[in-house]
Amino acid sequence: MTNVYSFEGIVVFGLLLICTCAYLKKVPRINSWLLSEKKGVWGVFYKAAVIGTRLHVPVALSCFFMAFYIMFLK
Repeated sequence: MTNVYSFEGIVVFGLLLICTCAYLKKVPRINSWLLSEKKGVWGVFYKAAVIGTRLHVPVALSCFFMAFYIMFLK
């Protein structure tokens, strides 16, 4: 179990947020509802979706390495 208050907990939370928002950007109804705002609190979801779609290879590699770290090294 990963604690949210540790560094690896923050990294896991950030990666999950980025991956989830990038996935939800492909769904038209959710894209227009959740990811339409580019400023404010809702803008965080839009920015996470943009990071997930533009940097999909580094995000996927970091998800793989983080999963390896949590499962085998921790």
